[in-house]
Amino acid sequence: MCGITGWINWKDDLTSKRFILEKMAETLSCRGPDAGGIWLSPQAGLAHRRLIVIDPEGGNQPMVRQYGEKQYVITYNGELYNTLELRRELETKGHHFLSRSDTEVILIAFIEWGTTCVKRFNGIFAFAVYNDKDQQLFLARDQLGIKPLFYANCHDTFLFGSELKSILAHPAIQPEVDATGLAEIFLLGPARTPGQGIFRGVAELKPGHYLMYDRKGLQIRRYWALESKPHRDDLKTSALTVHHLLREAVKEQLVSDVPICVLLSGGLDSSAITAFASQELARNGQGPLYTYAVDYVDNEQYFRPNHFQPNADAPWVQKIASLFNTRHQTVFLDTPALADALPIALKVRDLPGMVDIDASLYLFSREVKKGATVALAGECADEIFGGYPWCRDSDVLSTDTFPWMRMISERLLLFSPELLKYIRPREYLAQRYQEALAEVPYLPGESQIEKQMRQLLYLNITRWMPVLLDRMDRMSMAAGLEVRVPFCDPRLVEYAWNIPWAMKNYNQREKGILRLALKGMLPDEVLSRRKSPYPKTHNPTYLETVRLWFERLIDDSSSPLRQLVNIDSIHTLINTKASAFNPAWFGQLMGGPQLFAYLIQVNTWLKEYKISFHF
Repeated sequence: MCGITGWINWKDDLTSKRFILEKMAETLSCRGPDAGGIWLSPQAGLAHRRLIVIDPEGGNQPMVRQYGEKQYVITYNGELYNTLELRRELETKGHHFLSRSDTEVILIAFIEWGTTCVKRFNGIFAFAVYNDKDQQLFLARDQLGIKPLFYANCHDTFLFGSELKSILAHPAIQPEVDATGLAEIFLLGPARTPGQGIFRGVAELKPGHYLMYDRKGLQIRRYWALESKPHRDDLKTSALTVHHLLREAVKEQLVSDVPICVLLSGGLDSSAITAFASQELARNGQGPLYTYAVDYVDNEQYFRPNHFQPNADAPWVQKIASLFNTRHQTVFLDTPALADALPIALKVRDLPGMVDIDASLYLFSREVKKGATVALAGECADEIFGGYPWCRDSDVLSTDTFPWMRMISERLLLFSPELLKYIRPREYLAQRYQEALAEVPYLPGESQIEKQMRQLLYLNITRWMPVLLDRMDRMSMAAGLEVRVPFCDPRLVEYAWNIPWAMKNYNQREKGILRLALKGMLPDEVLSRRKSPYPKTHNPTYLETVRLWFERLIDDSSSPLRQLVNIDSIHTLINTKASAFNPAWFGQLMGGPQLFAYLIQVNTWLKEYKISFHF
């Protein structure tokens, strides 16, 4: 895992501007604390920050290979899980390798197969290859967007980077935000429309896409998409196939030259990863497996079950850790540290995000990093198997918008008439929702309920899952921790996509087919446990901390947020402690305390990033 960035310019001589590329790369040092490198020519510069996971000696980047008259240079972020398979195939075609790194495999695969190489990759990746003779840049991102990649095309200058901060470090890019960017922040946030870079002139390379840039201009192509096909397997075969695909994904993702662990919550998904990982390590004579969980000081005192969080994790974590004899550690976070980390989490994302849900993952990752460099997580099972409460809520299913967005009317009351007129929130939201629905690959002849659920699961995978993947990548990589997500293996996602809803919903349970697939591996009480999301603090001191913080902020005439909000509505929000926004106005975890924290982050972002906008 690493950070990548680069700069192409057809007019200037970049060799005299190395310091700018160094500055861009330095912004990504947390992603790659172990090493760094720069390759520079008159028209192109590629930079890399490295977190060593595989082949410490042979994987240095940018990596350069000469083939005939052409020189190819790669800067790469990710892990390729089918490295050995591809390497053997390339060797049969006469290629020779100087290392055992996946970086070299990706580079030579591009040399051999060109743009179609990405269709052969099973992994998590964002990479750039520059061909100096043809003056051509190739960028690609993994199928599901687990690894980030942004770019900016400004006249004769083309920039790219793993994170927005690397592009913002270039003098050609100013922190300007237009109506679209403000609508993303104040309406869709902390979600983000695929492809949106928020800042004017900056875009995101979408998952499953690649980009070619040369003197003729820019071309973007999609190489992977969900494809709807008739599902021929019966229930038993489907469950066995899910079991097999998940086991294989975990097995492949355990490959590492550095310490590895599992992030354990005691829920179905992370418990399954723990079970498969523990068994695989035992088979190879390795182990024991290390597991980590996160909790909050005094949370057991204040936790109250609700629709989204039916029970606490701690007892379930201990049950699974004991069952598989893992070396387990629970990291406890306290309210002051959580609040203090809100500005850090903002700078890690470069955007307002999931506030304390982000901050806690950053603090958690920092502690995990002390014992491991790679972690496996149960993220994204709910998206592909339909585990969210909104998949079974008739009111939500009949609502004509994204199901994780609630209390929209109440939220709009918080903003100034000038902002609302500028961003046209309801029109913007309807447009983005209809764009998403237009992409859904329906299967001819399927029933109305199957069509409806296919639509909902498509929204889950393409619009909601990126929220969690962005969070996981930024917060973990900020601590120098690589997190892998076996449930996002494309083979598993493709297979699960076409399992009919009646099977996914086996026994009228969320993720019913997954529960069936794991029968015998996990205790029945774990198999029957209701979904519970990532834990958050329920300590009332957190609410009071962020409420008072926000009150001071909004009373400060120099706060840039003031010109974007309705002051009367904001004072009502403060006086009522945002109780109207509980238990969740966004997703499952963001209630009243998180609304205060989100607005705090927005103000910090406007101020510290020196954001400019004009109504």
